[in-house]
Amino acid sequence: MKSERKSPEIVTSPLDLRPDDIFVDLTPSFRKRFFLKCEGFNFAGSVKAKAALSMISAAEEEGLLRPGSTIVESSSGSLGVALAALAAERGYRFVCVTDTRCTERHLRMMRSYGAEVVVISEPDPVEGLLGARIRHVHELCRQDPGALWLNQYANDNNWRAHFHTTGPAIVRAFPDLDYLFIGAGTTGTLTGTGRYLKHIGHPARIVAVDSVGSVTFGGPPGTRHIPGLGTGRRPEIVDESVVDEVLMVPEQEAVRMCRALARRGYLLGGSTGTVLAGAWQRLADAGPTALSVGISPDLGERYLDSVYDDVWVRARFGDITDDDPLAPAPAGTLVGS
Repeated sequence: MKSERKSPEIVTSPLDLRPDDIFVDLTPSFRKRFFLKCEGFNFAGSVKAKAALSMISAAEEEGLLRPGSTIVESSSGSLGVALAALAAERGYRFVCVTDTRCTERHLRMMRSYGAEVVVISEPDPVEGLLGARIRHVHELCRQDPGALWLNQYANDNNWRAHFHTTGPAIVRAFPDLDYLFIGAGTTGTLTGTGRYLKHIGHPARIVAVDSVGSVTFGGPPGTRHIPGLGTGRRPEIVDESVVDEVLMVPEQEAVRMCRALARRGYLLGGSTGTVLAGAWQRLADAGPTALSVGISPDLGERYLDSVYDDVWVRARFGDITDDDPLAPAPAGTLVGS
């Protein structure tokens, strides 16, 4: 009997490759039914591929981008890489304004695509490095009135990308979902996915996971070392009405979780470690049959010089490199405590 031959998937643009149905079963490690939606399997290497494509496509339809146009954006790294890839493919000049927390690999990837990268090192006294980045973006646009700032923090096409793709993909895969854990950066993924689930009346609890030191949900500002999650100013597109719970996770817990999963064969990004650390703590109180999904924004190879580097970790968090939060708890201890 001949086996059916599967048609190859052929793409003509780097961001046409958007696999939306890859989930990792972390139930054995979490000892609860938990699945991780992996968004890093595309040419941009992160969930930001969706926002980049959505924002640029909308700008083109509105006539704001033409051949040879200049795009300016503030990014801690991942969106910058996605925009750099798309700008290269479509013939736009791209200037990314980032800061000293951006990993060396993100910087090298953007420059490899031909992007111009400005690294801000002096924080704004009130809004931190993000505020300083945005101030520089305004200055660049003042110098070049033809430049377009996509403004991922206020651009509705950021969250719409996830309303139309990420949310439906999760519900298709897990219609009986109880908890959905989503990291909060610009909150595009959180707002769009959360709005989709609320729009269709899905009962799953939407749990936003943020880094301690972020001000998005009203917490006090503080120093953060891992790019991706957290902000020094509240994003305009955040919609707290779709959020049922907010978890604030210290960065050292994200590092512990990343390194624990690496020892189990999964090299994941810093933002993913934050999401998983929050989920691990929260699910200690969940019932034994609860079904949960977390969203992994990117993979870990871009963090080899930070989260996975012993010297980098010790300089910022002390000697936590051997801690394993997923190790079985001693008898009588609540799992996840």
